[in-house]
Amino acid sequence: MKDDAIVQLLWDRDEAALAQAKQEYEPYCLYIAQNLLRDGQDAKECLNDMWLAVWKSIPPHRPACLKTYLGKLTREIAIDRLRKQSAQKRISSEVMTSLDELEEIIGDNGTEALVEQAELSHRISAFLRSLREDERNCFIRRYWYCDPVKSICARYGYGQSKVLVTLKRTRDKLARYLKKEGYLL
Repeated sequence: MKDDAIVQLLWDRDEAALAQAKQEYEPYCLYIAQNLLRDGQDAKECLNDMWLAVWKSIPPHRPACLKTYLGKLTREIAIDRLRKQSAQKRISSEVMTSLDELEEIIGDNGTEALVEQAELSHRISAFLRSLREDERNCFIRRYWYCDPVKSICARYGYGQSKVLVTLKRTRDKLARYLKKEGYLL
């Protein structure tokens, strides 16, 4: 079933839409949740929360790309869960490191508010499209999926120093780009 048909079923409040969406996208969403949370049970609970959020948010929202929408909701819910775990000191330092690396650019108090702004999202997408494929792949794997550096190395056959240097240079480019676009001082 195509995404627009699933969204329409959700819009019409047909519960079959959730079953269809789960069939299509649960592995994708589970991958995101597991990379962030590093715990299978927490990831499954995160997905349950995400499906409830989908049911509650459509309508009034009508996502243009269902996969992206589900990934974004999963990521937001997993990050909220991470913050709660962080307060209890149960959080993976690898995941927090990747989140902290981005917060160095955007700022720790305004990260969520800025990322939610549609214009900033469009600017970051444009920035990512301007990168070479290897830079873009490393950046997305690290900061969207929160893959560990070792996992990125194994996936692309790069050495650890290449991945770390690529990520640092890409973050620096992003900071310069966001300054140029007026998002950072």
